[in-house]
Amino acid sequence: MAWRLRLAPEKTNIDFFKIQWLTFGGSMALMVAAFVFWGMYGLNFGIDFKGGTTIRTESTQAVDVGAYRKALDGLAIGDVVITEVFDPTFRADQHVAQVRVSSADAEQAVGEEAVGAVQAALTALDPAIKFPSVETVGPKVSGELVKTSVLAVATTSILIMLYIWMRFEWQFALGAVLALLHDVFITVGIFALFQIKFDLTIIAALLTILGYSINDTVVVFDRLRENLIKYKTMPLKEVMNLSVNETLSRTLMTSLTTLIAVGAMLVFGGDVIRGFSFAIFIGVVLGTYSSVYVAKNIVLMIGLDRSDKPKNGRPSDHEFANIDA
Repeated sequence: MAWRLRLAPEKTNIDFFKIQWLTFGGSMALMVAAFVFWGMYGLNFGIDFKGGTTIRTESTQAVDVGAYRKALDGLAIGDVVITEVFDPTFRADQHVAQVRVSSADAEQAVGEEAVGAVQAALTALDPAIKFPSVETVGPKVSGELVKTSVLAVATTSILIMLYIWMRFEWQFALGAVLALLHDVFITVGIFALFQIKFDLTIIAALLTILGYSINDTVVVFDRLRENLIKYKTMPLKEVMNLSVNETLSRTLMTSLTTLIAVGAMLVFGGDVIRGFSFAIFIGVVLGTYSSVYVAKNIVLMIGLDRSDKPKNGRPSDHEFANIDA
């Protein structure tokens, strides 16, 4: 018989409600703390949200990001993000980078003097360097990006809630979305607490977290719906425990394999994607936790109507339950 790795026994009987005052209560406390950190420290916005200038460089010499950053140290400029650009159409001796510079004053755009100082410092390092393009994003455009990012997260949450409502019941939809917001708010709170750079890549990470977390929650809810039909007289809390236990092995395996991939990105991905990888890593952990301890607790508190109500001429727990989606 082939040996198979199991992260959990084939059958478990864990009472996930036994210490709900600690698990669910702790989650609520963390959300409150996240808002407090957000209010006290604010977010350390990157160039995308503060405004800045992108200077494209081109040289016959290889790009040394560390040397570029060292050459720009001490200049009267704000944050600097240096990214080497790769393209299969580039010549063998064509080395391109993007130097993104934010203004030292968040209310002002990067001035020509600051751009000139950056170009002079890089030219002193590499006399062969050229500057094909210089693009500036002002604070007004950055403010619009902030609003658009918030709108993207809010719209995604609403659409997910509508889908879950159609697929299950409104109680499931509310529980799922509140669990998603739990994951997002705590992640943002961690970024505020440690003042980690917050830019558009983090927004992409938050949207990815929403997708990952709802996938895990839907698996639990789908099993819960099947068991609600199967065990009509079993108390709701026990049906929920049974459903989470039955999907526990799948939940742990999915989370572990995802964390291995994201952990590799976090360790070996470098500075450019470190913030993104960190957000995803935290989000996967929180998403797994909320699927087990948060979403179903909210549904339990709201309650479910378990009476038999045939709809559309067939016995079903929900009129949309048999949609193939």
